[in-house]
Amino acid sequence: MIVQRHLRAGWWGLALFVVLGTVLELLHAIRTPSYLDAGRETTRLLLRLAHAHGTGLSILQIVFALTARTRPATATPFTSIAFLAAYVLLPGGFFLGGLGATRGDPGLGIVLVPAGAIALLAGIVAVARRIADPAPEKGE
Repeated sequence: MIVQRHLRAGWWGLALFVVLGTVLELLHAIRTPSYLDAGRETTRLLLRLAHAHGTGLSILQIVFALTARTRPATATPFTSIAFLAAYVLLPGGFFLGGLGATRGDPGLGIVLVPAGAIALLAGIVAVARRIADPAPEKGE
C-alpha cells in the first residue's frame, strides 16, 4: 500500500510540476508583464523554487517507493507521512509565498517551508536508519 501510494504520488506529481514549469516558461516566452515586471523578482524566484522542489520531491516519492519495495523495513507509516508532508509543504509554501509576494517580501505561505524541510529531513533520517540496520531482511 505504501509503495503504491508513493509511486502514484510521484508520477502524478511529476506530471503536475512539469506542467507548472512549462507554464512558467510560457509566461516568460510571451513576456507576460505580471510575471516579468521589475518588482516581481521575488514572485518569479518563489514560483521557480516551487517547481524545482516539487519536481525533485516527485522523484523522491518514486525512489522511496522503489526503496520500500526492495527494503520493506523502510516502509513505515512515519516515513510515508513525513515524505508526503514534505511533498505538500515545501513546494506549496514556495508557491503560496510567490503568489502572495509584495514589494520583495514573500507571502504568508512561506511559513510552510521550514515545516516541510523538517518533515523531509525526518523521513530521510528514518530511511537511512532502517537501511543501516544490520538485521537481515527477508530475501537477503
